[in-house]
Amino acid sequence: MIEKLWYGKNRLFWLFIPFALLYGLIAFIRRFLYRVGVLKSWHSPVPIIVVGNLSVGGNGKTPLVVGLIEALKQKGLQVGVVSRGYGGKSDNYPLILNDTTTTAQAGDEPVLIYQRTNVPVAVAPHRSQAVQALLNQYQLDVILTDDGLQHYALERDIEVVVVDGKRLFGNGWWMPAGPMREREGSLKSVDLIIINGDSINNLATKYAHKTYTMQLTPLYAVNLLTQEKKPLSSLQNICAIAGISHPKRFFDMLEKMQANVTKTVSFADHQKFTLSLLNDVASCQQTLLMTEKDAVKCRQFAQQNWWYLPIDAQIPTPAIEQICLLLTKIQSQRE
Repeated sequence: MIEKLWYGKNRLFWLFIPFALLYGLIAFIRRFLYRVGVLKSWHSPVPIIVVGNLSVGGNGKTPLVVGLIEALKQKGLQVGVVSRGYGGKSDNYPLILNDTTTTAQAGDEPVLIYQRTNVPVAVAPHRSQAVQALLNQYQLDVILTDDGLQHYALERDIEVVVVDGKRLFGNGWWMPAGPMREREGSLKSVDLIIINGDSINNLATKYAHKTYTMQLTPLYAVNLLTQEKKPLSSLQNICAIAGISHPKRFFDMLEKMQANVTKTVSFADHQKFTLSLLNDVASCQQTLLMTEKDAVKCRQFAQQNWWYLPIDAQIPTPAIEQICLLLTKIQSQRE
C-alpha cells in the first residue's frame, strides 16, 4: 500500500496530508533551531561528509558510501565511517566494529561497509560520540556519515545527496503522505547530488554544476560458505531473495542480466533471517541468491547453495574531484 501511496495513486493519500504537514512543520522548526544556535551542533576536528537522502531508503546510499571510501583511499586519505546503526542494538555505545561484530549489534549497513572497505567504522545513536570514538583510536583525514542528512547535532562540512533515478521523489510529499524527509528545495544547499541510474528529469538542468549520475554495477556471485566467486551466468535454478527497501531493483537487475531466476521472494527491509526461514524459501536443489546487505546477516549459518551478488558504484571522476577540492578548501580554512 505504501508503494502505491507514495509512488502511484491511492485515494487514502488525502487522509495522511494533516500528518505530513505536521511532520514538515516539526522538521522545519527543528532545522531552524539548529541554524540559529538554540540547539547546538558538535564540530568535528576533521572534515565530515554526510551521505544521505531526502526521501526514505532504497536509493543506493550504501553502495555510494562504499564507492566514495574507495575513491578517497586511492587519493591517499585515511577514511572513517560513522552511522546510527539502524536495526542493531549494542550493550555499549559508541561501538567500534571489528571482525566479530554482528548485524544484531551494529545494523546491516555498517557491517557491510566494514567488511567491504576495511576502514574504521563506529556506530552510536549520537553520531558525534561515534566520531570522537574513532578519533581517539585512529588518525583520520575525513569521516563519512552513512545517512544522517537530517542529524543536525553533528556539523557537516560536505553534504552529498543520492537520488533514485527511477522513482525520484514519488509524489513529493513529507511522510507519511509521501516518501520525503525533506522537500526537493533542500537540494539548493547541498554540495553534490548523485543520481542513481539514468533518469529523465530536470534535476541535472536545475543543478547542473553539482549533479552527477552513478551506475550500480553487479560483480561476480560469491558463495557465502566458501567465498568462491563465479559469473552470475553459471548459476542455475535461482531463487532470488531481497530484504531491502526496494527489492524490485534487485530483481530487475537480475532480469536485465538474464540470470536463470525461477523464483523471487521479497522481505521487509532489515529482515532478520534464520536458517529455517531460508530453508523454507529455497530447497537444497535450488541456488539461493541474495543481496550483499542480506548476506552479512546470514554468514554464521550459510549453506553450500547460498550466494550473494556484490554491487559496485561507478562514480564519475568529476564528482570525486569536486569532493577533493572541497576537502582541500576546508583544510586550508582550518589551518
